[in-house]
Amino acid sequence: MTNVSTARQEFLAGAWAIVPLVIGATPFGMLFGTLAISAGLSVWATMGLSLLVFAGSSQFVAAGLVGQGASVGVIVLTTFIVNLRHALYAASLGPYLRHLTHRWLAPMAFFLTDESYAAVISRFEKADGSPNKHWFYLGGALLMYINWQLWTVIGIIAGQRIKGAEDLGLEMAMVVTFIGIVVPLLRNWPMLTCALVAGSSALLFHSLPHQLGLIVASVCGIVAGLLAQTMSRAAANRKSSTES
Repeated sequence: MTNVSTARQEFLAGAWAIVPLVIGATPFGMLFGTLAISAGLSVWATMGLSLLVFAGSSQFVAAGLVGQGASVGVIVLTTFIVNLRHALYAASLGPYLRHLTHRWLAPMAFFLTDESYAAVISRFEKADGSPNKHWFYLGGALLMYINWQLWTVIGIIAGQRIKGAEDLGLEMAMVVTFIGIVVPLLRNWPMLTCALVAGSSALLFHSLPHQLGLIVASVCGIVAGLLAQTMSRAAANRKSSTES
């Protein structure tokens, strides 16, 4: 990867790097299209969510809330909170993208997903001096976007024509995909703490209405991760002061 430098090479390398996650997201996108139709969304509303929102988790939450008859305010607020994790992704990528213009940053912000972040963060962290790493991001993000639209359409067709398509067990793809995203990122104990607390909290608060358990679990995980990181840095500073 250290020899990748031109825009074209970075673009193709980014697309290749995200292929495993694209494969994992394939049934995920199909399941969304199927469930959204089953929840009562129109074809255009379902497709519009994928084209304009492009955020799998919040799309599933929105479709579920529509099926439960939730108000527009609850749907907007809940999906907004679910997507707040993207602000953390953006903060992590910020130092590597500060030299780019808004002409680049705007589409990169739109294309930011769990999968694209997981695929590109290790590339940005490599200190090889490549000036075109944003093309790596674009290559991966565009492939994920195109794949998501394709399988949303297939899911819509399945939801309309195949009775019981939502019961095929495709939701297991979500579990596998997110395991593939999260595990490689657990490189230190603050990250591990965040994952364990969030997972435990999600199970504990699963019964809350309107998917609020997911929100509570996200907040708990973030707080736990930040506390663990603060404690880790404090311990490292004390050790450095003692050695000096």
